[in-house]
Parts: sequence; structure tokens; C-alpha cells
Amino acid sequence: MNYILFDGNVRNALLPFTFTRPVADIRVGILTIREKWEKYLGYTTTTITEEYLSEKYPMVEMEENVIINASFLPNQVLAEMVRNLEENQAIFYDDEVLAFYTKEGQEVDFDTYEIIEYTDECLRIEHTWDIFQKNDAAIREDFELLTEDRFSQPIPKSVNVIAPENVFIEEGAKLEFVTLNASTGPIYIGRNAEIMEGSVIRGPFALGEEAQVKLATKIYGATTVGPHCRVGGEVNNSVMFAYSNKGHDGFLGNSVLGEWCNIGADSNNSNLKNNYEEVKLWSYESERFEKTGLQFCGLMMGDHSKCGINTMFNTGTVIGVSANIFGSGFPRNFVPSFSWGGASGFMTYITKKAFETARIVMSRRHIDFTSEDAKILEHVFEETKKYRNE
Repeated sequence: MNYILFDGNVRNALLPFTFTRPVADIRVGILTIREKWEKYLGYTTTTITEEYLSEKYPMVEMEENVIINASFLPNQVLAEMVRNLEENQAIFYDDEVLAFYTKEGQEVDFDTYEIIEYTDECLRIEHTWDIFQKNDAAIREDFELLTEDRFSQPIPKSVNVIAPENVFIEEGAKLEFVTLNASTGPIYIGRNAEIMEGSVIRGPFALGEEAQVKLATKIYGATTVGPHCRVGGEVNNSVMFAYSNKGHDGFLGNSVLGEWCNIGADSNNSNLKNNYEEVKLWSYESERFEKTGLQFCGLMMGDHSKCGINTMFNTGTVIGVSANIFGSGFPRNFVPSFSWGGASGFMTYITKKAFETARIVMSRRHIDFTSEDAKILEHVFEETKKYRNE
């Protein structure tokens, strides 16, 4: 069977992260949504997404296809229902299409379909803050999926560990003289990852392949440090997708960082307002600040964005793609893509300069900045012009 993941109606609510990727490639828990579906289904998937992303994330359509709403995170029951779909059948959850079988392309008339209602609980990513808020449950589910019928590498004798049965260490991982408390949730340490001495970690926690926790880092659950990331300082309930750095002291809480981000030394974000009121976040859908229903909400930073040392982010700050922030004081709590500056004001970060930096940053991890990457960022630059003072 050919499985295709589609963005659905949540795509704009998940900006700035979906400026540069389909919904399916958002990381929550240990894996991306795509990786979860592929693990459960036993097949690779392709994507229906925005046209400007389709060169990098193409769709493969065959005679028979099952098309899946990528905002839904799979579980064993749901995956089995999707695998068993037959022609002219669709799965719905609360009036939202979850998956459907088609021989007639993407546009179908569900009035002609047999509707199967999915009524069990499942995780769904509908807002940017869901990525950190639902990360606890997502880590637990991924941990069970990845470790079933497998054995962890032995925990080194120098490691101070609580609930070792909830710790899984992949091959090649290095950790000595650290404290792991897995009584509050599972701790997953990926292949060739490293946790340096003196670090204290509470689960649930996921450390991706070849990621690194710096000396004497303090991490509270539920936190994900994605593949090839670097993290230090104090981190609480945050998600770093991949290839991003927060390598020094400073606090990151209730936050999400995309890929290729860098947080300067001693930078901090607020995750709680001084008056304890509900946090509002910039919405790309309504183009204004909207209520989140959350008391704790920190920083949302899109791909390729960076901040200098001692940067201070206010509660509920949204940073677009490829922004460069520096200087004293609090920058405003919505910084458009391709902005250069800080609290004293911003100018446009031209693509030529941004691409030069991206090439250098990515080459350090032995990854090419491709023409596809450049086209995507060019599109984002044009699409977000209206938010900048140009």
C-alpha cells in the first residue's frame, strides 16, 4: 500500500515551523510524526504539502493510496485501522478526516464513503504549543515503540540512576558521572549521543542521535533534544527539532526550536508572565496575538534563526525563519522572518547574507545547503515581507 501524509487544516496554525517543512516532519516526542507513522505502518511515506515545499518533500501517488492527516500521531490501534482501510472507506475523528483510501486522487466526496469513527484517545498537534505541551505523552509512546523487545546498552557504573528500568541507551552513547531520574518518566539516549559529566536529568527525556548534553546541564522533563543538537544550562519542557544549539548557561522553558537555530551564551526566555495571566502568542492565521489557554509558554523559534549572547526573550515570543537577534533589552514578542536587530529596532536580513551563513553553519555538520533549501527560504522571504518594515 502507498501511504501519503497531508498537512490538513492545521498547517498555518503551526507556522513558523511549517514554513520550512510539512506538518509530518515536526518532531514531538522522540521521533518526527512521519517517523512514527513509518514505524507503525512498516512503510515509507510521502507528502501532500505546500507547492513550494514539494520539490524537497515530493508526493508519490500510485493507483491505490491511503492518505493520512499528519496532525494525528499514530498509536497501535489507529495504525491497525489505517492498515485495514479498504476502497471507499475513511476514518474520522470528531468530524475531522483522519485517513482515507482512494483510487481517485486527493479530492474525494466523503458522502460516498463508508465512515469509520475513531473514538479512542490519540495525540494531535494543532497548535505550536502542543509540541511542548504534549511532549510528555509523546515521549512515553515513542519510548515504548522504540524499545519493545530490545535491550538497552548497560548503564555505566559511574551514573547515578533512579528507576534504571525506564532508561534506554542506544549503541555508541557516552555518559559518565551524571544523574538520571527516570522515576518521573522514561529517558531515551540515542545512538552515539553524549551526556557530559555533572549533568542532572529528569524524565521524560529524549536525546537524539549524535546529540550532546554539555557539562553540568540541568534538564527537567518533558524535554526532547533532537538529533545532532547541543544543549547546556537549564532546560524545562522544551523541544529542539535537530541540528540546533543551546550550548551554554541560560534558561529555556516551555519552548520549541526548529532546525539550525543557535541560542547565544547566557540567553534566557520567560515562560511565565509577572502577573501570572494567560499567555498570548502571535498567530499567523489571524495576524494578531491570540490566547493560548496556557500559563506557561516560552519561545517559538523558526529554522535558521539565531540570537546573540545575553538575549532576553519575553513570555510567549514567536521568532520567524532566519532571524538574527542581538543587543540589550527585550526584543518584541513577534519577530518576523529575515529580521536583523533587537530591542532598538530591526532591518531586513537579506537572503544573500542569510544564505552565506546557512551554508557555513550546515557545512560544519557536513550537510549541503542545496538549491532546494534556497528556493524554500526565498519563498518564505517573499511571503513574510508584509511583516517587516521594508
